[in-house]
Amino acid sequence: MIKWEDLTPAQRGVLIGAVAVQISLAVSAWSDLACRPAAEVNGPKAKWAGIIAINFVGPIVYFARGRKH
Repeated sequence: MIKWEDLTPAQRGVLIGAVAVQISLAVSAWSDLACRPAAEVNGPKAKWAGIIAINFVGPIVYFARGRKH
């Protein structure tokens, strides 16, 4: 297992950036899902809430396919 102390400063920066992007995507998607009426979502909102929890892919799939345009 890799420990935080074993990472170079550049690796730490990349990791922190990736975590920040993941959290931002998920919070944005969950916020949109919570505010959007069920009639404007493709499928059950509970299903999309779970999909959004999947790293990077979930929020992107939600924004691409979960919302009716």
